[in-house]
Amino acid sequence: MNKGIALAKGDVIGFLHADDFYAGPRVLARVAAVFADPAVACAYGDLVFVKTSPGAMNGREDALQLRNGEFFLPDERVVRRWKAGELSARSFHWGWMPPHPTFFARRAVYDRLGVFRLDLGTAADYEFMLRCLLKQRLIARYIPEVMVKMRTGGASNASLKNRLAANRNDRKAWKVNGLRPYPWTLWLKPLRKVGQWR
Repeated sequence: MNKGIALAKGDVIGFLHADDFYAGPRVLARVAAVFADPAVACAYGDLVFVKTSPGAMNGREDALQLRNGEFFLPDERVVRRWKAGELSARSFHWGWMPPHPTFFARRAVYDRLGVFRLDLGTAADYEFMLRCLLKQRLIARYIPEVMVKMRTGGASNASLKNRLAANRNDRKAWKVNGLRPYPWTLWLKPLRKVGQWR
């Protein structure tokens, strides 16, 4: 991701990972409209996890279908809905974080606050959002719609061992920013996801 930031040409940067795709053709226009307000430093929205048959994309871009203004994969089934909701002063303390694939920040934010800390592994995105939204209190706008569809999987939740390692890195993310979570904060973070499953 840091290499991507260095190569990016635009004034607003977001990350779309290999198994993710935008939920519709108007998502980036919606993001651009939010950033038309010069006070906005960051924006984020909602995400859904979809399950498909193995090889549903099979390397073909034309596998994505557009229906009623939304992109679909063949035989996709929504298995989890991550509704981010509005950010409040104590959101992170209660285990909240926005879905990283929906998170956009101005290039100036990276120039001023730095890039992702690779020593934090899968918590690098979490630490960056803590740095921006909690430590620095940058102005962020919530876009209340599904912006990204993500296929199921993910390194941090692949096993109990990975989840525990992710929890340790989440704790470091608070520490490197000089922030103190509540005693239950880092246990609530994965527990909040339970209600998102369908």
